[in-house]
Amino acid sequence: MTDEQFFEFCQINRDLRIERTADGDLVIMAPAGARTSDRNAEITFQLRQWAKRNGQGVAFDSSAGFRLPNGAVRGPDAAWVERSRLDVLADETKERFLPLCPDFVIELRSPSDSLKTVQEKMEEYRVNGARLGWLIDPMTRRVHIYERDTTPRELMNPSEVSAEPVLPGFVLNLSAIWAPNL
Repeated sequence: MTDEQFFEFCQINRDLRIERTADGDLVIMAPAGARTSDRNAEITFQLRQWAKRNGQGVAFDSSAGFRLPNGAVRGPDAAWVERSRLDVLADETKERFLPLCPDFVIELRSPSDSLKTVQEKMEEYRVNGARLGWLIDPMTRRVHIYERDTTPRELMNPSEVSAEPVLPGFVLNLSAIWAPNL
């Protein structure tokens, strides 16, 4: 499937969350459960609030698609891209999957996700240019941190996690993630 065909396929199937691997395989993900959705909304809310105050980039929710340098099209649960990288893109390009890897990505592991699969996805973001990535695992209360030139590391049951220096001043409060509203 060409990039254009894949985009059209996604537009026709708007109710599905679809990604494409670097090998061209389609991955169709089930809708999130209520708790996962609540957690993801909280993550996106906190990132969006910070991004609006900071003004140096744009926050995206899980419905945004990014065409990575390796050809995969991924939709992280939350992402942020530095504004200078977006400003060089044509308006028409911004209406489609962005042809770049976000500077910062967050994946929230849901009960149906294999840890290994989500870790591989995080590694794909890192290899394709993400400066920082967090894999948040509410089942184990761990945050796996992926940075460009380092081995992933893990935080056990943190109350918050800082995105310094990539996102100056952004600290994600994890209390609503560890204990959701539902």
